[in-house]
Amino acid sequence: MTRAYQEIYLNKAQSVLGDAFDYAVNTCGIPGNDFVKLFIASSISKRMENGEPACLTGKSGIEIVMEIVLETKGQELQAEPSEHFGRSKEYWIGWTVAYYQWYSGRKYSDIFKVISFDDLQKMYYTLHESDITKFTDIVDSRMKEFFSETNLKRIRTAYGFTQAELAKRSCVSLRSIQMYEQRNKNINKASADTIYRLAKVLGCAMEDLIEK
Repeated sequence: MTRAYQEIYLNKAQSVLGDAFDYAVNTCGIPGNDFVKLFIASSISKRMENGEPACLTGKSGIEIVMEIVLETKGQELQAEPSEHFGRSKEYWIGWTVAYYQWYSGRKYSDIFKVISFDDLQKMYYTLHESDITKFTDIVDSRMKEFFSETNLKRIRTAYGFTQAELAKRSCVSLRSIQMYEQRNKNINKASADTIYRLAKVLGCAMEDLIEK
């Protein structure tokens, strides 16, 4: 899988989002579920997904929170960061979610559709000392259960095309489209030209059709 940014930046991204959750909840008193909504609504989440250096390495977690609140609520935060000895539960939530987003390439908005802040709090007590792969396996399983339809079928349906209409407009065979949507054929192994033609007709990015 081609990821949005190199692994050398991953630790920094994790610590930034971990510090952001910790500061927002424990210092600013923003309820965790509310901060998740603000984070997803802000441009910060998209910029982190895309591996923008200014968000991954150029800002602290506190600066990230200040920018999120200013952008989404028009408010300037003044809360001074409190001193912590060890990682908080909220830090772990931001840290693990940042890892899973990098690992899976999924959007933060999709991740939080499946795993809520409350879910993550409950997971902390059994997983915070475990290897990160255990967390990713659990979330992967839930993501696949939640997003049972392939991306191709979901986007095609939302666009209002039948399989036959998409086949005609994209010049990709009807049988191939059917097999991709039934997962009898792996769209991730399709040629770039095939994915490009499907994406062009559906008005989406090629990456949107790839299965995570």
